[in-house]
Amino acid sequence: MTSALTRFTLIFYTPPSALAACKAAIFAAGAGRYPGPGNYTECAWVATGTGQFRPGDTANPHIGKVGALEEVEEARVETLCIGEEVVRRAVAALKGAHPYEEPAYAVYKIEDF
Repeated sequence: MTSALTRFTLIFYTPPSALAACKAAIFAAGAGRYPGPGNYTECAWVATGTGQFRPGDTANPHIGKVGALEEVEEARVETLCIGEEVVRRAVAALKGAHPYEEPAYAVYKIEDF
């Protein structure tokens, strides 16, 4: 039963140019499905902001130059993942679709109260 599975929130950051591809990849992996009678899919929250990073000496950055501080517009995406298998597949799909050498993401376990 789906309701008995652990819920997770996957959060990641991506340049706007890769947003559609990243969302398509995680949704294909099972993320963004909300349990219940409505059968909602591809559910996510997206906001834009400014990310920053400084690539290290051994980096191969998609954006910016080694050693230089870079500020870029990025989208923050939050979505629900039902079950550990789904969140693991979604993270793997994100890593495959994301253009950055090291995509920034976080996974949080959701408590059921």
